Amino acid sequence: MSAFCTVLAQLARYILVGGFAFVIDFGLFSLCLYGLGWQYLLANLMGLVAGLCLNYALSISWVFRSSKRRLEKCRLAEFAVFALVGLMGVGLNELLMLLMVGFFSLHELYSKMIAAVVVLMWNFCARKLILFNE
Repeated sequence: MSAFCTVLAQLARYILVGGFAFVIDFGLFSLCLYGLGWQYLLANLMGLVAGLCLNYALSISWVFRSSKRRLEKCRLAEFAVFALVGLMGVGLNELLMLLMVGFFSLHELYSKMIAAVVVLMWNFCARKLILFNE
């Protein structure tokens, strides 16, 4: 399989994993925001952390299973880098939420969906280049 096809297959799997992680993220976000009455940025952060943990587990076991893992022998370092990329994504997500909700008065749920797509692409590209390069 060509490298391009491999990356496309990984992107497709990453989108599925990202979609599943987003369901968990979005569900926890909604529960915290509407069920518990939390402030939207804190509710957003809680959902993102849960999604990050799920995404890591599925990324190493399914999405990038055929890739060379640069830090495979040191899982703690691998998770730390994975999480660091994710934390940058969290920061980007929080910034986008702040801008869209706080400054442009878009609805929280629509803003969350837009931010999720942008951050999904950031996370895939950064993780692929840093951790799971052929």
